Amino acid sequence: MKRFAQACNRNQAPILAVLKEVLPDRGKVLEIGSGTGQHAAYFSQFLPNLTWQPSDLADALPSIEAWRKESCAPNLNSPIMIDLLGNNEDLSRVDAIVCINIVHIVAWTGVERLFSIAANILESKGVLYFYGPYRYPDRTLEPSNVAFDRWLKEHNPVSGIRDYAAVESLAESSGFTLGGDRSMPSNNRSIWWVRQTAAQ
Repeated sequence: MKRFAQACNRNQAPILAVLKEVLPDRGKVLEIGSGTGQHAAYFSQFLPNLTWQPSDLADALPSIEAWRKESCAPNLNSPIMIDLLGNNEDLSRVDAIVCINIVHIVAWTGVERLFSIAANILESKGVLYFYGPYRYPDRTLEPSNVAFDRWLKEHNPVSGIRDYAAVESLAESSGFTLGGDRSMPSNNRSIWWVRQTAAQ
C-alpha cells in the first residue's frame, strides 16, 4: 500500500530549503499531486507550524495515508481527492499551494485548472509553488530534459515539459505575481508566485 519513489528522497531536502523561505510561518498548505505521500510526510515534520493537506487522484490516496500514519505528524491531514481534470468546487481556503512534478505530467487543461483553483482558494498574499523542469526561450533545453520530454510524450501525448513563458502568462492572467525562479538539482526549477488579492 505504501509506495516509494527514489526521486522524492533525492529532491526533498533541496525543496524543503526553498519552502522554508517562501511559505508563510503559519497557516494551511494544500499539496496538489502528493504522489506516494513521501513529500507530505517529510515536509510536515520540518514545518510544524503549517497544517499540511495532501491530495491526489483516488488511487494514490492509500499510499499517502500510509505515509501519514507512519509519520505521526500532528499537522499532517488525511489526503483528499483532487482531479485537475474534474470538478473541485468544495475546496477550502488555504495560505499556500505546493505542486511538485505535476505541470509536465497533467494535460495543459489541468494546468489551467490548477491556476483557477489557486485563484479561487488562496488567501491574499498566498503562495503558489511549482517544482519541475521548464523550457525557456533564452536557453537550450538540457540534454537530460530533452530525453525526459521525449519519454513523457511517448507515454502520454498530453504530457511534456512546458514553456515557462506560457505558464508565466497563465499566472499573470490569473492574478499572480512572480515571487522567484530558482535553479534546482537535476535541471529542475523552483518557481513561486504570490496571489495579490484573495478571491471574494
